[in-house]
Amino acid sequence: MKEYKYTINGNKYEVAIGDIVENIATVTVNGDEYKVEMEAKKPKEKPKVVIRPVEAKPSESSSSQAKSNAVNTQDAVKAPLPGVITEIKVSVGDDVKAGDTVVVLEAMKMANNLDAEKSGKVTAVCVQPGQSVMEGDALVVIE
Repeated sequence: MKEYKYTINGNKYEVAIGDIVENIATVTVNGDEYKVEMEAKKPKEKPKVVIRPVEAKPSESSSSQAKSNAVNTQDAVKAPLPGVITEIKVSVGDDVKAGDTVVVLEAMKMANNLDAEKSGKVTAVCVQPGQSVMEGDALVVIE
């Protein structure tokens, strides 16, 4: 039993809250007992989570797949380890020199600059920013 003392507009009240059964409480105010009906608690609504698959843009996915299928990947800069492409620093048609950074790959929470192994012209970019790659995947083709 919980007991409280209140003063309201100069009037003193001694309130004791007794048993609560379902939504009915037994309350004693200055010696008089009352049955008080309380509002039933509304159950909290859990937020609804809607999961939608991420759709790739049709023009980008089909063109990158076409590029990766139609190119000679023997001349490609390949991923040295699994990671995520964070930046592509070249585009098709660019001339690069050996040692120029062509792609930035994030792996193990570190950004790794991947450099061109030889000089030449970029003939294909096989990846896009945000894409996950595995070790040995072709990234940029230089011929």
